[in-house]
Amino acid sequence: MDIRTLPERERQIYNRLRQKYSLTFDSLKIGDTTIRLLKVADLGEIIGDRDPFADVTQFPFWVKLWDAAIILSYVLTKIPGREGRTLLELGAGLGAPGLAAAASGFDVTISDYEEIIRDFQQVSAAASGLGDVKLTLLDWLNPPQLPAFDVLAGAEILFREEFFAPLLRVFAAYLKPEGVIYLAHDARRQSLPKFLKLAEKDYDIGVARQNYIKDGNPVSIIVNRLVRKGSGARGNA
Repeated sequence: MDIRTLPERERQIYNRLRQKYSLTFDSLKIGDTTIRLLKVADLGEIIGDRDPFADVTQFPFWVKLWDAAIILSYVLTKIPGREGRTLLELGAGLGAPGLAAAASGFDVTISDYEEIIRDFQQVSAAASGLGDVKLTLLDWLNPPQLPAFDVLAGAEILFREEFFAPLLRVFAAYLKPEGVIYLAHDARRQSLPKFLKLAEKDYDIGVARQNYIKDGNPVSIIVNRLVRKGSGARGNA
């Protein structure tokens, strides 16, 4: 990625981030489109000497391109009738699903809870030629006023059980009556069944599983599709 090709504003953000972190771009090819994702090259610059597995709730999930985010990116680009429909990515981190959705025709808003994450997302959107993507800070415990969306999406966002109830309130606030929610998680994520048990009170939940081999190891990603009970949302999304 030639940084000189970035718009001036995003180039300034990149240079500011580069003063603190070593940076690199991941490339994700979706059909004929290539998404470029700015990320920290050395995770040690983020986590320091901490053991990232000692307390998973303290791991900075936003710094990594997760397998579930890659799978969700492909899922969103295959939804029929994307052009002009609105999509909100929750807990977006690097923002791969949201950027892929934008490249495929959705009107996308990407959200997370820290300014530093939004800086990375903004550079990635510009580097991917997606200048119309909206970026917003979204704290699930104190969500801002936003319009309702046709689609909500999130990958690897269920890592703290105390956030389950706030997330369900976010769903209720931001999903259109006949909207659809897509969630993608590693099948080993123990919190997923607990969350879905809570969600099934208000949502009909579909499930699909994507199995593949990565670096010689089996990977299994679960994609859940949620629609409000009685909404009749069975069509385009």
